[in-house]
Amino acid sequence: MKARVLSGMRPTGALHLGHYHGALKNWVRLQAEYECFFFVADWHALTTHYEEREVIGNNVYEMVIDWIAAGLDPEQCTIFIQSRLPEHAELFTLLAMGTPLGWLERVPTYKDQMEKLKDRDLATYGFLGYPLLQAADILIYKASFVPVGEDQSSHVELTREVARRFNHLYGRGARFEAQTAAAIAKLPKDDARYLERQRKAFGETGAAEALAKGEAILAKAAAIAGWTDADRELLHGHLRGSGRTVLVEPQALHTEVATLPGLDGRKMSKSYGNAILMRDTPEEVTKKVRGMMTDPARVHRSDPGNPEKCPVWDFHKVYSDEATRDWVWKGCTTAGIGCLECKQPVIDAITAEQQPWRERTAQYLANPKQVHWIVEMGTERARTVARQTMKDVRDAIGLNY
Repeated sequence: MKARVLSGMRPTGALHLGHYHGALKNWVRLQAEYECFFFVADWHALTTHYEEREVIGNNVYEMVIDWIAAGLDPEQCTIFIQSRLPEHAELFTLLAMGTPLGWLERVPTYKDQMEKLKDRDLATYGFLGYPLLQAADILIYKASFVPVGEDQSSHVELTREVARRFNHLYGRGARFEAQTAAAIAKLPKDDARYLERQRKAFGETGAAEALAKGEAILAKAAAIAGWTDADRELLHGHLRGSGRTVLVEPQALHTEVATLPGLDGRKMSKSYGNAILMRDTPEEVTKKVRGMMTDPARVHRSDPGNPEKCPVWDFHKVYSDEATRDWVWKGCTTAGIGCLECKQPVIDAITAEQQPWRERTAQYLANPKQVHWIVEMGTERARTVARQTMKDVRDAIGLNY
């Protein structure tokens, strides 16, 4: 059984190359290795743009089209819309009951966003609570991994803390001891005694080795007739000295991503007007790249430059092979080539990369109902998982009366 991965994006409409190389390219690779759930985070968009209805609507499907054009396969992954699943909001509400306020206030991106978006009124509960909504998005699918950059690691750690606290508060139901004893009775006697020794060792010393040995016994137990996932969860909680693992603690999945600057050297963003869109035509790409900012020290063609001070060099790192990069470095630092010559390999590489995207995009733009169907099917698949998790959560809290 594949481990589950979850990730999402706010709906911003058509995507640019920064989105592709910063996240989407990685998603395409992950879908072949994991059970992947990718969602449109439209509620998250409202945490900072609650006065602007236009951030939703068409932006959702425009973005999904670019996801599919880039290589996300609806047969390999689940694509869905956050707001179509009220279970996310229910779990968010229930988690909010037991999450300390200080946990949310200390999230690094909270103060950072408050500083960056001074022009917006962000003194709202929704903005303060968005990391907890993000935690609910992850926990409701019991995801094992969340692909994130270093700047988002704090959100995954908060999610782990929230899951840990929930399991501590609600993992021991009224019948926990009896259910645990019944699960242990299914193990061979030697394995049961060995598991108990490892549980005591982990409780006394916190030794990771003891935990690993105990988990190995539980992994072996999967072959026992009548063994269930519920048995495994019960005994995993018993081993750790907590309770049943109702919500899974996810791990941050740090993968190598490429960062592309915008045409002016700042972060690539449509709001800055410095982005190359995934579906730009070859003519648009040529015009944009030829007009890109370069090393300001190269005032004249005969002036030598420093590639490290030129945004175009960052594109060469992503798009050019070693021989081309060597040619660029030598030509720039000796004034052997001009900036337009330097940019041409980048233009050629981008347009070649975009060709299959444009072909697939045209197919879906001509048949938008196909995109809607893909999203609806993905949303229903996600709903099946979300509903089961909420049943487990309600049972644990005692809301099943």
